[in-house]
Amino acid sequence: MTLVVVPVRFPPSSHSAATLREAARVAEERGADLTVLHVDLYQRSGGVSRSDLKRAVEERIGRIDRARYVVRRGFLVEETILEEVVAEGADIVVIGSKQAGRWRRMVQKLLSDPDIDSFLRGELDCTVVTVDADGETTTDEAGNGDAVPLPDETDDD
Repeated sequence: MTLVVVPVRFPPSSHSAATLREAARVAEERGADLTVLHVDLYQRSGGVSRSDLKRAVEERIGRIDRARYVVRRGFLVEETILEEVVAEGADIVVIGSKQAGRWRRMVQKLLSDPDIDSFLRGELDCTVVTVDADGETTTDEAGNGDAVPLPDETDDD
């Protein structure tokens, strides 16, 4: 079974809502399960529960079929997201462009001139879809690290 993971803020911002809608669309088109992930930071713990996350997401964008809601606690958002993606064996990660920028800065501390999409694809062997605030998407599905428009899923693979 294909798994899509989408990390989001709590409560979901308008950018998070665009990212969630795209993740739900990708999951539906591929017959995939969807994990909606929120990282509750130890140092700023808001005590967000799974039911809080589910309620906030459904209020923002409506009910999502085949969705699982997960709240993980951690010190670093990006590291906790990576741990969840690896633990779940995600096939596709849908992230907001703001989150991609944060991951890029984190990885930049470890590597010189990182390309986050290539790094994640290489390390996690999954497709990374980046969504901007307007809902426009890019993906590295081609595997070459170059961001390309997300393919129309009506075409046969």
